[in-house]
Amino acid sequence: MRVPALLIATTLLTGVPAHAAGGREARFDRPHEGWSNSVLRSGTPERVGLDPAPLDEALARVERYTRADASGHPLFSGAVTLYAHEGAVVTHEPTGWAVRYADAATELPEDQRVPMTRDTIFDLASISKLFTSIVVMRQHERGKFELDDPVARHLPEFGVNGKEAVTVRQLLTHTSGLVAWLPLWSQYPDVPSRLKAVMDTRPVNPPGTRYVYSDLNLITLGLLAEKWSGRGLADLVREGITAPLGLRDTGYNPPASKLDRIAATEHQAGRGVVRGVVHDENAWSLGGVAGHAGVFSTARELAVLGQAILNGGHHAGRRILREETVELMLTDFNQGFPGNSHGLGFELDQRWYMGALTSPRAAGHTGFTGTTLVLDPLSRSMAILLTNRVHPTRDWGSINPARRVVADGLARALAVSPRRGTAWTPEADGAVLATRDLARQAGEQRLSFSAFVDLDPGDRVVVEATNDGATWRDVQVLAGYGQRRWQRVEVVTEAALNYRWRYTRGTGYGGRGVYVDAVRVTDQHGVLLDAEREPAGLHSVGWRVADR
Repeated sequence: MRVPALLIATTLLTGVPAHAAGGREARFDRPHEGWSNSVLRSGTPERVGLDPAPLDEALARVERYTRADASGHPLFSGAVTLYAHEGAVVTHEPTGWAVRYADAATELPEDQRVPMTRDTIFDLASISKLFTSIVVMRQHERGKFELDDPVARHLPEFGVNGKEAVTVRQLLTHTSGLVAWLPLWSQYPDVPSRLKAVMDTRPVNPPGTRYVYSDLNLITLGLLAEKWSGRGLADLVREGITAPLGLRDTGYNPPASKLDRIAATEHQAGRGVVRGVVHDENAWSLGGVAGHAGVFSTARELAVLGQAILNGGHHAGRRILREETVELMLTDFNQGFPGNSHGLGFELDQRWYMGALTSPRAAGHTGFTGTTLVLDPLSRSMAILLTNRVHPTRDWGSINPARRVVADGLARALAVSPRRGTAWTPEADGAVLATRDLARQAGEQRLSFSAFVDLDPGDRVVVEATNDGATWRDVQVLAGYGQRRWQRVEVVTEAALNYRWRYTRGTGYGGRGVYVDAVRVTDQHGVLLDAEREPAGLHSVGWRVADR
């Protein structure tokens, strides 16, 4: 749509760094540059400037998901939610049950159930892919390979059936052309034949032409890491990640001594209720250690790994990756595949589970068992939701709404402070913020205001003008996300009777929101409206005053 304005100018208002802004208020609208340097510690939302109310609301909604609903069952049996900001763990909350069912449908009596606790150990499922990717990139630091090396140069048995040109980078970014999955556990009799099936598989797409999330990519990367190092994958994870970071409950095949702390997963034919053994059938058939799945951990220990990434590869004086390696891992190599942004191992910019924390810098991963890690380098924060959503069955629906609830809670706890005295933000689709009628004369007017915009791609705010109060014309559209900075918007247009900001809600998941502040209208004769000096000059239907 053409915007009928004579001049539109937008100026970025960068302000001062958040740490220099006076006080410790956590600010969504002042993104950090560079790495954190925090050691994970216990804290409170108030001590690090977070609004506790959105965090509490998110926790309450997570707790409700553990109760039976109209379907007759909960969304998931239990969960542990962890929020951290600037190294402070401000929330670490268990809810529900680690073990709730005796089989695929029968609930245990309450006195036989096992409650979730802060130190419950979860099967991380595909979050294990991050551990494999870190191990691989540690080998890259040692000069074992280049990202664009053909895999077959290092693993000759892989280079058959059209895979000769597949590169290590393509495995890490899921652009190799390999299928998503093979039934290794049921179609092949032993570990050697299962691994050979991965090596022999034929691409379904030419390498580098499509994004297809594939477990086979990470199984292959695990084999590559073992080939480069001469060590097993479990040893590489222990020596390169868990030991230096001091993680005692993180790794493959947890010992029986920890069984009473492990969350149960699915009831499977021939296996019963799976607990303490990897849920993923292919990883199970490979001995519990595989590049795509198999790692167990707690929320707190996963947060230590997350903090190490936010710190640029180190935590508490122990480095697991170089800064430049972490930067590579958080760089989007999939710009040719919109919607599938991906670094080296890390998923990027995925609103379906990162919610209002989404930006091109947001990184993380999910796991099929119901696990989620979201890292937000721009606010130096993380949100972790660990659930046993496949207990007792994988067929009870997606937990993506809960994932977004948790991410949104942290995003809304971070302040978006007015540029001047009073800012406005919409609360409902169709909400309108309008000026009073203006004393207009022939000629031009200049409308200026400050705007903070962090919206879902389907949302927008349209700035409109009218000459008669009945017919409105567009003069500006506010849209976009991820920039996280106030902008000064100036529009020069023909004289109008009044202006309005109309919020249109799309069909997406939503973002942190849009804020309008410091509205001012002038013409050649002077100031027609200064909303900071004349608050009654703005009228709202569905917008609220926002003070943080």
